[in-house]
Amino acid sequence: MDKIITYSPAYTLVPTYECFNRCTYCNFRVDPGQDGWLSLEGARSKLQQLQSQNVIEILILSGEVHPQSSRRSAWFQRIYDLCELALEMGFLPHTNAGPLSYKEMARMRNVNVSMGLMVEQLAPELLKTVHAHAPSKNPSMRLQQLEFAGQLRIPFTTGLLLGLGEKKADWTVSLDAIAQSHTKHGHIQEVILQPHQPGTRQAQKRPPCYGSYLADAIKTAKERLPDDITLQIPPNLIRSEAALINCLNLGATDLGGIGPIDEANPDYSHRPHAQMVKLLKTHAMTVQPRLPVYEQYDGWLPDHLQTAVTTWRQKLAN
Repeated sequence: MDKIITYSPAYTLVPTYECFNRCTYCNFRVDPGQDGWLSLEGARSKLQQLQSQNVIEILILSGEVHPQSSRRSAWFQRIYDLCELALEMGFLPHTNAGPLSYKEMARMRNVNVSMGLMVEQLAPELLKTVHAHAPSKNPSMRLQQLEFAGQLRIPFTTGLLLGLGEKKADWTVSLDAIAQSHTKHGHIQEVILQPHQPGTRQAQKRPPCYGSYLADAIKTAKERLPDDITLQIPPNLIRSEAALINCLNLGATDLGGIGPIDEANPDYSHRPHAQMVKLLKTHAMTVQPRLPVYEQYDGWLPDHLQTAVTTWRQKLAN
């Protein structure tokens, strides 16, 4: 029997690319005030085109407006309204907008079937290098998000960014912290292991993270994380087919959200779907679509979100 490899048919809406953090490896951000926000009318136009394209997940991926900014409330409301619009138009929203307050997360829970935030790395020395000008990458703040999500019973995705200059021993610290949070709350549905790849808009070029490094991270994650957490890898950031297959053989079983553009890594396109299916089939693996919320978490959702999820589960079953 073939091994099942899942992915989420997704499209990314970006409320704004502006971000007060300045991570040296980022290919996404622009300076605050240098980017117009996505309007609801513009989003509706995009979503209307997707309604006949088997897209399930709308990933709301946003740059961060400073928590003390006078525009923070308007920024948050725009994200909330985009999620609400996506739901109204038949999609399932998943938001990743940087650290949110407990109150913000509690509100966002009403319009998202799942949410996410990368831990990236908990190594404090990175605050002196790649995160020296990125206040919201403070390790304690990232862990606080896991705690908030657990307390609020939000199905959550987190993960590690590999190749920032961390030591392999740092992976264990980050993975153990994720495992501890999940043991307490049971809310981590997947952990992404994302290899850094250099892009054209980085402030500081870093070398690429190759498959062997990622393979070691997968082995470590399998050792440190509970078995009910799915390991996800982004296939567009693994250029070698052999390395991709090796990662899946080592225990990664999910390819994440796949859409026309990886907004965080715009220099790296996904392989055509038919090519991916054929490649995996050659290695006794079958590709299957999934929802952005795993079935064991359906009961955590508010009633109106459970209804939307049930509709999609029935579509996939037919």
